[in-house]
Amino acid sequence: MHAVSPDVALQALLARQESALLARQREIAETRVEVARLSEEFAATRSRRRHNEIEQLEGLDQIRDRISELTLGCERSLVAFAPGGHQTSDNREASRPLTESLRDRGVMVRTVYLDSIYNDPATVEHARWLVELGNDVRTVAWLPSRMIIFDEEAAILPMDPDNSGDGALLFRGRGVLAGLSELFRLVWERAQPITNARRQRTSTDDLGLTGQEKAVLRLLGEGFTDEGVARKLGVSVRTGRRITADLMGRLGAKSRFQAGLRAARLGWLDEIPDTDPCDRLGPTPATAADSPVRGVAGRRLADC
Repeated sequence: MHAVSPDVALQALLARQESALLARQREIAETRVEVARLSEEFAATRSRRRHNEIEQLEGLDQIRDRISELTLGCERSLVAFAPGGHQTSDNREASRPLTESLRDRGVMVRTVYLDSIYNDPATVEHARWLVELGNDVRTVAWLPSRMIIFDEEAAILPMDPDNSGDGALLFRGRGVLAGLSELFRLVWERAQPITNARRQRTSTDDLGLTGQEKAVLRLLGEGFTDEGVARKLGVSVRTGRRITADLMGRLGAKSRFQAGLRAARLGWLDEIPDTDPCDRLGPTPATAADSPVRGVAGRRLADC
């Protein structure tokens, strides 16, 4: 080591620093060019997707971003199925700003929840807040799937009805939208307005069946397990099994198959078979007093 003139030492140091700075500036410039290229490519891809009738959305974040984008662009109507029973606090809080934005723009909003929301006071309170805001809210025993339709021009449905966070499909085709809008209309007409009591959830029809009981019969007839039935109703598996057990008791059935046959013959199901395997054993005289079904008289089936 030996002392040298500061001019010599500092000039060499400054030269090295300037060289490093110039290299870094080149890297930044190259990065800007790449960012611009990627932005153009992304914009072109999104533009192509928007012109497609079906767009796949992957992951919960992408689904929420797309819902927010479509909601902010909604001008006339937004209708939705909200299955799953109680709504989480995150979902409720996330929906409030979007709902208020729709109200401010005069967009008509209609939502169908499950009857089981009456078991969750927070969800019921949220539904009533929606009504106070000017929205229409109704409930039914069960819903086919989560669904949102924007202006009857775009609809989002989950790829897996049992797990909406896995991904979703965005539909824009006129034919698909017409069918989905008609499905919503049919369900909406069957649904009951939200109330301050549990009357709608526990009310019965002429056969003495609640909406949940009719839904359980239909789902069991389609082969759903106890877990599947509970998931469709938005209730616990224990509650679903209790409803099934009560129905079997009222039907005097020892198996689900036997319960299905008797429910069909009694008109509890939409479709009544022409023949019943129990009939092969021969009819049994019956009177109204013999009927094992509460609220139905004089239509007892032969025991089998």
